[in-house]
Amino acid sequence: MDSDDNPPPPAGASRRPRSSRLRYPARVRPKRSRSTFPARREGNRYGVPRAIWSGSIAFGLVNAPIRLYSAIDEHDLDLHLVHVKDGSRIGHLNVCKAEGKPVPDDEIAKGYDSNGKIVLLEDEDFEAARGEGTKTIEILDFVPHEQIDPIYFERTYYVGPESGAEKVYRLLVEAMEQAELAAVVDFFFRDREQLACLRVRDGLLLLEKMYYADEIRPYEDVRPGRRGKLDRKELDMALSLIERFTGDFDPGRYADTYRERLLDVVRRKRRGAAIEAPAAAEEEAPTDLLTALRESVERAKRDGRRGGRKQAASLGELTVGELGDRARKLGVEGRSKMSKRELVSAIERAER
Repeated sequence: MDSDDNPPPPAGASRRPRSSRLRYPARVRPKRSRSTFPARREGNRYGVPRAIWSGSIAFGLVNAPIRLYSAIDEHDLDLHLVHVKDGSRIGHLNVCKAEGKPVPDDEIAKGYDSNGKIVLLEDEDFEAARGEGTKTIEILDFVPHEQIDPIYFERTYYVGPESGAEKVYRLLVEAMEQAELAAVVDFFFRDREQLACLRVRDGLLLLEKMYYADEIRPYEDVRPGRRGKLDRKELDMALSLIERFTGDFDPGRYADTYRERLLDVVRRKRRGAAIEAPAAAEEEAPTDLLTALRESVERAKRDGRRGGRKQAASLGELTVGELGDRARKLGVEGRSKMSKRELVSAIERAER
């Protein structure tokens, strides 16, 4: 049981205590803005979306036929395990650990270890456990969305209406939007029962697949103790640093620069170029926390940090990472091997 000094984390159906919220100075408190989707890119490279699940939302005695679409398109590089000698891909065999021999597909089944005894499960066993209503998203409760801690969210999906079901879909969207509530739902998806949350965004239903409460690990052994008083100067300096980085959330400002640099390495290696990792920059560690905070604030001032956006600065005032991003946008080749001075010169030539 937690003491009064260590309150438990916000539960899925309870509000976060007011005392635990981060208090910004009035002049830097972020303004609330209505969530919007990222702007559609010209030539929409995604094409026509393909439904990955179809069924209906049960809303009392009303059923809204819907389709589920993936909302996420991760851009991980497709790296493969290959044979160094000839570049051919590495394959894997299903090997029996007792016999040490490959096993054909028709001799492989799913099994559960029950106290040392393996219980084999067939398709009929899984069907029996599913029960009825496997194509229905059942609404269990309507709750304020802010009461659901983000730790419960796993993945987001778009929910669209089936052809001819637009009216009942719009009715549910409008009712939820006016009530300013989200729906906690239960449905069967990809061979398991799923907890999820339906919410409205820009006139569209989103389904947030969620973890169950017993899937969230306890945190007591991770959270530090709260004994001892914080230094007022250090806290004020930390708040000043936060103020320098405070602004409105714009997802378009953030990019996976590592992926771009890795692709550049791939292109250069394909042309036969030698690749060398840049030497890590060594910075002298501050002597104490207050000094570190003060130097961080001064650095943010030099970089022109205000309201979460960096003001225009000369090339010499930018970091190596920022110069690399700017060089990438200008198509400067070999930038990953350049020093800061070389990057500045290359960018200046490219911008002439």
